[in-house]
Amino acid sequence: MVGANSTSVLELTKTGQNVILRISLPVRPLSYLLITHSYPPVLGGSEIEAQRISVALQERGYKVKVLCVGGDPMPPVSHWVDPCGINVQLFGRRWPAAWRGRIFALGVAWTLFRERRNYDIAYFLMHGLQLVTGLPVAGVLKKKIVMKFSGSGLVTELSGSLAGRLTLRFLRRWANSILVLNSGMREEAEQAGLDPRRIGWMPNPVDTDFFRPVSDLDRIPLRRELNLPIESPVVVYVGRLDAQKGLPWLIGGFSKAVGQRPDAKLILVGDGPLRPQIEESVRQLGLEGNVIFTGRVDSAGVLRWLQASDIFALTSAAEGLPCSLIEAMSTGLASLVSNIPGHVQLVDHEVHGLLTETANEDSIAHCLVRLMDDAPLRARMGIAARRRMIEQFSTSQVVNCYEDLFASVMAS
Repeated sequence: MVGANSTSVLELTKTGQNVILRISLPVRPLSYLLITHSYPPVLGGSEIEAQRISVALQERGYKVKVLCVGGDPMPPVSHWVDPCGINVQLFGRRWPAAWRGRIFALGVAWTLFRERRNYDIAYFLMHGLQLVTGLPVAGVLKKKIVMKFSGSGLVTELSGSLAGRLTLRFLRRWANSILVLNSGMREEAEQAGLDPRRIGWMPNPVDTDFFRPVSDLDRIPLRRELNLPIESPVVVYVGRLDAQKGLPWLIGGFSKAVGQRPDAKLILVGDGPLRPQIEESVRQLGLEGNVIFTGRVDSAGVLRWLQASDIFALTSAAEGLPCSLIEAMSTGLASLVSNIPGHVQLVDHEVHGLLTETANEDSIAHCLVRLMDDAPLRARMGIAARRRMIEQFSTSQVVNCYEDLFASVMAS
């Protein structure tokens, strides 16, 4: 492995009259700076991935340092060792929120230069102004550069601004590897002029030991604890309450499903700017007794809601590779998801869940009712979903992919 330390070996070999002394010195651990705009305790798919991958690679011998923006809810310090043992440097915490991104961008450029003897790879996990300042510095220093786009549409979005066009230009010139999450994102990257030979797929990982199913018997006390009816069908959504997630379509489809299953519950786990609008829609549809808003919860809270539920629903218009979906699949839930590239790479229709037409409330309602009424179907889909997560998306499998990537980048 590239990141592991080798042990020193002293070997004596006698060849004729000569004795050859071979000494194998310890290999310096591979080191990388992970540059991400936000990081836990900020909760999101990319943030969770940043921490999960960093922890796993550090355990395999890699040297890791994270650069991110400071300010609430981050700790009020500039240097921090997070609860998982990862070194984190924060920028801009003393500045107004509107300036933090710019201070972060300048801090990234300076740190890349100042720490030039201490890292091998600059890994940019999120797009932003830090790419405009950081890519040229890492490029001129001849550092290896990896960039990962976290969602569909982001590459295309870059073409619409001067900073974005500079980012694309710098990526074409200096990036050794550009990572995407689905086939649609690959097409976007190629259309933006990025070299197809340097575009690769890198999944988001899931902790399959943590996100695990529970038995039907264990679900009973869990539902009692969460004040959920024991026998009612429970649908759960996990994520931000914002426009990208297609929540008005989910609420509309669920409302029609309630016409056939009046006891059904929909759990919305998370918070966001769309919450007031969704709450008003729930009131207008008379669903106050059917829809539960949990607000923002931690990973342990997410797990409890997933384990207490029957169906996971995600009707987004666009996704990269949603962590909430892979966590639900790892927990053994059948899924109802919109038919978009970010979902179909995870969910095979009729195998791991059901695909619905995007923005089609009737299609959503039909699929919800079908899953609510067919417990054996849900069980088969849940087993298949968890198997796929263990075999392809578990943290150990994804970390293997990162090791292969870093080895390839260093050898290029």
